[in-house]
Amino acid sequence: MTRFPTPGHLASWAKYAPGVKESAGKKKGKSTTGHGKRYLARILGEAAIGAARTDSFLGERYRRIARRRGKNKANVAVGRSLLVILWHLLSDPQAHYHDLGPDFYDTHISNSRKMRNHVRQLQALGYKVTLEPAA
Repeated sequence: MTRFPTPGHLASWAKYAPGVKESAGKKKGKSTTGHGKRYLARILGEAAIGAARTDSFLGERYRRIARRRGKNKANVAVGRSLLVILWHLLSDPQAHYHDLGPDFYDTHISNSRKMRNHVRQLQALGYKVTLEPAA
């Protein structure tokens, strides 16, 4: 694992790094991240599809990204997450994988932030909002 000092190096080598191609506010190259390792990409894609069907953190990550950006981008994002997890497991013999759970995103955001976001959305729709705590 000395060839890849960070998980970003491994993702870049496998061409699973996110592409940031923008010039003067215009997005360039909207398709793939490049010509990477075909067999590794195929295996990561299959593993990402399998993980997407589970009730786990990676499955929820796939569903959240697919909702906003589409299935292909979600597949690459989950494949990259799997690659980063594998790098950590292979580089440190003492490392263990702990799934964060499908409700990680729901419990990670504080209640005050959720409340503020809902109030903003209602105000954007033209409603005047007054909040009172329940008894």
